[in-house]
Amino acid sequence: MGRPGLIGMAARTAVVAGTATAVSGRVQHRQQEKYYEQSQQEAYAAQQQQAAMDQAAAQAVANAQAAQAAQAPAAAPAGDDMMAKLGQLAQLHAQGILSDEEFAAAKAKLLS
Repeated sequence: MGRPGLIGMAARTAVVAGTATAVSGRVQHRQQEKYYEQSQQEAYAAQQQQAAMDQAAAQAVANAQAAQAAQAPAAAPAGDDMMAKLGQLAQLHAQGILSDEEFAAAKAKLLS
């Protein structure tokens, strides 16, 4: 009677196996939760990095557009100014104040 019978031994084995299965399942579940949380954190960090890169790109585009807009008006008055001077020369030539040679020389001087 000191030793358990066959049924007692089977019951004890079943309890040990069940406990081991439950512990193993719990450990596996916790590991899955940990890996899921870690992957969520990595995805969040990647999303933040992408947002920062998008913002930097948008800022660079805005700066380039502002620089281009600042340069465009500066170029336009020079062209308008040259056109105005050419128009004045043409008027003086049409009125007979400038000869053909003077008109050609003044026009060449303006265009060069």
